[in-house]
Amino acid sequence: MTFELSPEHEQFRRSVRDFAQAEIAPHAAQWDRDHHFPTDVVQKMGALGLMGLTAPEEFGGAGMAGEDGGFTSLCLAIEEIGRVDQSMGITLEAAVGLGINPILTYGTEEQKQAWLPDLVSGDKVAGFGLTEPGAGSDAGATKTKAVLDDGEWVVNGAKQFITNSGSAITSLVTVTARTGERPDGRPEISTIIVPSGTDGFVAEKAYDKLGWHASDTHPLSFADARVPEANLLGERGRGYAQFLATLDDGRVAIAALAVGCIQACLDMSLQYAGERQTFGGPIGRKQGLAFQVSDLQVMLDASRLLTYKAAAMKDAMDAGSNVSTGAFKQAAAVAKLYATESAVTATRIATQIFGGYGFMEEYPVVRFYRDAKVLEIGEGTSEVQRMLIARGLGLPVE
Repeated sequence: MTFELSPEHEQFRRSVRDFAQAEIAPHAAQWDRDHHFPTDVVQKMGALGLMGLTAPEEFGGAGMAGEDGGFTSLCLAIEEIGRVDQSMGITLEAAVGLGINPILTYGTEEQKQAWLPDLVSGDKVAGFGLTEPGAGSDAGATKTKAVLDDGEWVVNGAKQFITNSGSAITSLVTVTARTGERPDGRPEISTIIVPSGTDGFVAEKAYDKLGWHASDTHPLSFADARVPEANLLGERGRGYAQFLATLDDGRVAIAALAVGCIQACLDMSLQYAGERQTFGGPIGRKQGLAFQVSDLQVMLDASRLLTYKAAAMKDAMDAGSNVSTGAFKQAAAVAKLYATESAVTATRIATQIFGGYGFMEEYPVVRFYRDAKVLEIGEGTSEVQRMLIARGLGLPVE
């Protein structure tokens, strides 16, 4: 397989970069300070077609199949948006990977017709309700319950750290819930669509986070929230498997977001190293600093190639090639682990290069430093990725 981008991909990258520089970069610092979720800009991303890259034309999408490199295009968009603002990068990643994709992949035709047009256009966004106060990496320990009563699911429980879940343009959250018990005593976990505004469904006060200040993130509570039986997403009892598959794609997308972070660190460090004068010359002439910038380039190239490889495998799978699910899962975990840990290291290096100015909020490097840490946690922690990689190598790790 080759991971070289096509001329069309390069042209698309440039168009997203121009959009990010014009519509996001000038405002990112203020949004961060104000903890402001810019719904108008999210909708502009939708108008540009970024939400619909992997969606069929019948729902307003670009109709890019695997052979067209649709998933690679999405990763490029996330990378370029994340290069100027990680908050908007994760907003795009979650809107598509966690909001649209579950409905697109597992929804009935009626569910797709009802929800996808607004999500694909960017007029609305959707959340992905998996994590709970006592069920993070151990997603199978879900305690949220849904019981059928007179043709309706009655949902009770709580979710936490849910992106795009409580904004003014949030239309729904898909949640995992216990809907019964299997013969072996394990819980039966299913996925249910809960529309915004449902009685008993509350998006609690937004979190006060370390980073991603312009991203919409809430804890959710469900108290006898009733939705139609037809809101079951996919097959009953397959919710856990559905979300695991969704996370594989999401890990590659998070790796792309990390690549954007590393690229930003390299850009900022190069500029500062050429401008900052000490002892009669630019600090970039000092080996101690120049070598650190070199390390940023190495981390960027390696992370980008691992991410593009995994994205190309996903597109190849969608195009019907013989790439196995196991091989893709391994590639996704490798890309996510390396790129996100490299991003955290890159922000530390860049902050050190800026010296005292790297501790001042007026410089963008500080925002990237705060934003980077969660990359090692969301969509599966670094520890989970190492576990998956080890299992892929045949080790019976628990």
